[in-house]
Parts: sequence; C-alpha cells; structure tokens
Amino acid sequence: MTLPEGRSLELTQELLKGAIDIHVHPGPHLFSSPRRVDPIQAAIEARDAGMRAIVLKDVFEMSNGIAWLVNRHVPDFTVYGGLILNTVYGGMNPRAFKTAIHYGDGAKYLDFGAHSTYYQAAKEGRVVDGKFVALSELYPEFKTEELDRCIRIPVEEDPGPELDEMLKLLVANPHIYMDTGHVSVEEAMRLVDLKEKYGYKRVVVSSSVTKIAAMDQLKYMAGKGALIELSFAAYTAPQMIPLTHYYVEKEYASIDEGMTATPGGGIREVAEQIQELGAEHCVMSTDFGRYALSTPVEGLRQFITCMLDLGISPEDIRKMVKTNPEWLLGLEPLEETLSASCCCEG
Repeated sequence: MTLPEGRSLELTQELLKGAIDIHVHPGPHLFSSPRRVDPIQAAIEARDAGMRAIVLKDVFEMSNGIAWLVNRHVPDFTVYGGLILNTVYGGMNPRAFKTAIHYGDGAKYLDFGAHSTYYQAAKEGRVVDGKFVALSELYPEFKTEELDRCIRIPVEEDPGPELDEMLKLLVANPHIYMDTGHVSVEEAMRLVDLKEKYGYKRVVVSSSVTKIAAMDQLKYMAGKGALIELSFAAYTAPQMIPLTHYYVEKEYASIDEGMTATPGGGIREVAEQIQELGAEHCVMSTDFGRYALSTPVEGLRQFITCMLDLGISPEDIRKMVKTNPEWLLGLEPLEETLSASCCCEG
C-alpha cells in the first residue's frame, strides 16, 4: 500500500466540520463505570470543532430527554437522543417506545438493546477456577431478573405482538431510525429483512454486529439498504480490558469482559471492510464516553486519521461521517466543498 499524499492534522480537523457522530456515550452513568464527559461538554466540544450534531446513547434512560436539556443550553448545535430497549425498560416494551416518541425532543432512534439482548447477556459471565462461567449459571436470579427479560428477535417465526407494534410505530414515525443493537447477526438480518414487509426505511446495523458478521452477511444487509456502523471504540486498546458496567449488582459487573480478547485484524480491518462494502454503505462513529478513552470529538478525529493513513479517501470519509449520518437522521445535506488539500490521491 502507498500512503496517500497530503495527510495532515489540518485535514483531519477539516473533515470534522459538518460531521455527525451517531454513537456517543457521555454521562451520567453508574459509579462503577465513570464517563469522560457530560452531555453538555460533549456538545460544546463538538460544536467548537465545527461538527453538525451528535447522537446520545444511554443504556439507562431515553436520551432524548437529555437532548432536550442540552439543546436549550448549547446554542448553534443539535443533540439527538432516543431509546435503547434494555431491561430497565422491561426489554421489548412498546409503551416505552410510544413514550419516547413524545418525550423531550422526541426519539430519533429505536435501539434493540445493548447489554440487554439475549445474545449478549447470555454470554456474560465470570472466570471461576480458570474457567469462564455464564452469569445465569452462577446466579439463578440473573436468569429471572435479567436474561428472561432480554431482547430476542424471532428469526423464523412471526415477529410477535410487541415487536410488531414497535415496527408499525417506526413506519408511522419515519423520522425515527432503527438501530439493530447488540443482537446476533441472524437477528440483525431478520430486522433488515422485515423492512420489506413493514416499510420502514432507515436502519443502521450496530457496530457490535458488524464486528462479528461475515462479509457476505454485511453485503446482504447493505444491499437491503441498511447502513453498516463501524465504531472506533471496538478497535481501541481499552477494548481488551473490563468494559462498561450495566448491572448495579456488584456480582454481575463485567470485570472479566474482554480480558481474553485479542486485537484481531485491528483498525486495518475497518479500512478493508469499507473498501469492500463501499463507503456509501457505511457510517463511522466513536462509541466513546468511557473514561479510559479520549473525548468523543478527539476520538472521531483519531478515527478519521487512521482511515486516511490506511488509504481511505477524504471524500469517502466525508460520506461516512457526514452524508450518511445526515440521511439516517433525515437532515437536509449541508453543502460543503472540500478544500484542495482533501482531494489528493495516494
């Protein structure tokens, strides 16, 4: 590979202008999982970097309430929020989604769960005598209190009444997009397939799915009109240390999560996926917020830097951090012309 010409700090800063990060996790959070910035700090830093918007994720609250507050106090910038269907909302809960549509600034996305998908929660556990044991085996109450309430997407049978109601709500509110959440690849593909039956338009395949999916599966979902999310947090050094704590019970804390992980293909894998899928089918985000990481804005700049260094063109980066998120959020495109320094080729 030949390194592209014209790479510079100034270029990475220019590519932030008008950008939108669709995956930001600022505070508040549990005491056991500190945040790097609060929502107002995140918004101010993004605005001052020339970004257009950020999308807040919160595993405990419908973040459009926080978005409403931030938007009242941070001028010349927009923050969006939505609902993650975790067990604090009872899992697959249409009432929670109905409420989120009308609460605060209104939900901009519906996410089918982070820690509270059955696919993820069933794999969470603890190392005991050198062997990894599932929490549901160690603590019978975890199964009834958490696992039984987790999100499961029917892959072969009908969606069921709760999921059916929420998918119809998505159709009735086309300004809201779907995030597959941390489901299995097969469940994500099912949610993408159901677009044809129900008629909702905007779907983003969560970065947690992207990381475990085969290329042919990603191409299938992209071919059906879904955007494939690539998040920087999935490829940072802190990925291989204990991650976010979701449970208030200390015995459930994810102290062993990620400890046996290896870097795998690393950040180079992202560039290869972009090149094979096409930038028009991808969206770059950070998933930043944990205190072990830099601020979300600096994280996005670093992500842009890595992609430039791996041969992704400024034009393609612009599609993934600006054009595609604009479409996902239903925003009118901001017309901008990249400077000559952005148009060089390797």
